[in-house]
Amino acid sequence: MSILSVIRLALISLARNKTRSFLTALGIIIGVSSVITMVGLGQGAYWSVQDQISKMGTSLLMVMPGSSSQGGFRGGAGSLTNLTEDDTESVIKDCPSVKFGGSLVRTGAQVVYASQNWSTSVQGVSENYLEIRAWNLEEGEFFSESDVRSGTKICVLGKTVADNLFGNVNPVGKTIRIKKIPFEVIGVLESKGQTGMGQDQDDMIVAPLATVQQRLMGITNINQILVSAISDEAVDDARKEITSTLRRKHKLAPKDDDDFNVRTQADLAQTAGATLGIIALLLGSVASVSLLVGGIGIMNIMLVSVTERTREIGIRMAIGARGRDILIQFLIEAMTLSGSGGLIGIGFGVGTTHLLTTFTEWPTMISFPAVAGSFLFSALVGIFFGLYPAWKASNLDPIEALRFE
Repeated sequence: MSILSVIRLALISLARNKTRSFLTALGIIIGVSSVITMVGLGQGAYWSVQDQISKMGTSLLMVMPGSSSQGGFRGGAGSLTNLTEDDTESVIKDCPSVKFGGSLVRTGAQVVYASQNWSTSVQGVSENYLEIRAWNLEEGEFFSESDVRSGTKICVLGKTVADNLFGNVNPVGKTIRIKKIPFEVIGVLESKGQTGMGQDQDDMIVAPLATVQQRLMGITNINQILVSAISDEAVDDARKEITSTLRRKHKLAPKDDDDFNVRTQADLAQTAGATLGIIALLLGSVASVSLLVGGIGIMNIMLVSVTERTREIGIRMAIGARGRDILIQFLIEAMTLSGSGGLIGIGFGVGTTHLLTTFTEWPTMISFPAVAGSFLFSALVGIFFGLYPAWKASNLDPIEALRFE
């Protein structure tokens, strides 16, 4: 028999039992669509985080205190209080690869305006904070160097805080109370939205560094040094210069560990990317299990089909069909089920991914390697799980098959 005749017979056999053929392929459909959707969610989260980090400026560096150690107990990163304004000044002065540098402290507070109140983060920053963070103002103005030095009680609101305290009213010129201390609002930051990890970047207030240190926190140290390199290419040079400067400033011996940490946006992107990459892989792996279940379903139905069609197989062999013809026919039936299921599953997977983006606003991204890989895997499942039933059919004894009832 020609290969075309074998293919035609295989398709006719599947068409005789349309409902059973569809239900058999349904496992593959669900498996392929699940893989595409799960990988799409993982990839969407990955690129969303990368995009948010890049918006903060790829030339941004953050210097944070190291971990404390006392009596055998070690605190976490940032538990030391060894960074000061002098460290920031040294970094700006002695590091040629640094373009801007500024100090930062952070605390939480309940903020009140008239009958409205809101719990948020309050950051004390230097006058060049907007340049370092590549952030713009939506309304008003930012504070000056003299405001930072003198500890003026003024502040700039993030968009979320402004909306919750003032609604549609322009907050510039109004007075709010932070920890019962009055602050005049002089500006509103442009909205930056949420990070890929769900953190609202607009839910904060920024005020002059000395004001927050003295009036809200009662400290003289700083929590962080924010630095912007002169270019993206100079980030590594800036890191080395900052490390050398602070080690010298803190009088660390060559064998001493750093008592601070220097992080770059590339570090954050790599860490977040590795974490989300693992999550995407796990999601895809879990979804792939349903493909195996679908393959087992194909094997089960094909074995049932061999039993049901034993007499037919015997007649075909008696009139000249070879074992190879029977083998090819049953393999084609299994591959048709898995291949058609894979194609329909691709359609469902892509559609589901778009629906998630449209109605839930979850970040998703269609992964073409996942689409191609899931379809290829579904075809291989058809071959693998269809091979044994096809082999069993091709090795039937024609005489015994003709006697089968």
